[in-house]
Amino acid sequence: MSMKKKNTLRKSLLLIGLGIIALIYIFPVFLMYMNSLKPFGEIVKDAIALPSHPEWENYSYVINKIKYGKLFFNNVVITTIGIAGIVLFSSMAAYMMDRRRNRYTRFAHLVITTPMLIPFQTIMITLLKAMNIIHLSGSKIGLGIQYWGFGIPMATFIYYNFMKTVPRELDESAKIDGASTHKTFFMVIFPLLKTVTVTVIVLDVMWIWNDFLLPLLMVNSSNETKTLVLAAYTFVGQMNTKWHYAMTAMVLAVTPSIIIFILLQKYIVEGVVAGAVKG
Repeated sequence: MSMKKKNTLRKSLLLIGLGIIALIYIFPVFLMYMNSLKPFGEIVKDAIALPSHPEWENYSYVINKIKYGKLFFNNVVITTIGIAGIVLFSSMAAYMMDRRRNRYTRFAHLVITTPMLIPFQTIMITLLKAMNIIHLSGSKIGLGIQYWGFGIPMATFIYYNFMKTVPRELDESAKIDGASTHKTFFMVIFPLLKTVTVTVIVLDVMWIWNDFLLPLLMVNSSNETKTLVLAAYTFVGQMNTKWHYAMTAMVLAVTPSIIIFILLQKYIVEGVVAGAVKG
């Protein structure tokens, strides 16, 4: 067999393998969408079968029941606050740690990125008590601020690796022109971080928008502060679960983040590859 045929065969096998893996991940999502169009009886009878008659009434019922517009707004507020803080503080931290490398910034880098290794479940009770003390629990704004602490480590790690690709000569030129450090960062450096910034935004939107455990701890006590994922959980009971409404609520909850991911997925690849190759 010639080398060309071997390469073609390897690529074909790779594509087949990737296709199988993709189907494994996509199949549960497909089931969620499909079962959202079934009545309860059909789901219990056969969850894998296609719906005999699509029940679009499931969507109108759930939208009215959970007050979808209100909860959608809650998600937008929480996600926007979380993303704004993560992008701002992590990019600034990465810039300073890269441009002023010494033992102090190396220690700061270690302190900032180490929390990525700590499971959330090990600190959630302590976090809940601390947030109650400083009055950041039970609030959409407070929940958005809490995401800063959990999102900044990974975002700083990504920004720091990408920052190495930005020439230091730009800082020197800006300094000669009389620009301060802050002005240099916001007017010269930050615009060059567009690709990695979009990567951070997309990854964190997917995480914050669809997060369940932290909102369950912090904002589940009031219908005014609940998120869409928490609303889907209201259809799941200890003795009885309304699966058709639960699936419909989950579709309504996760679809916006899926759309954002599909529209911006190319930036994720560009950002990750740029930081890995150039860095």
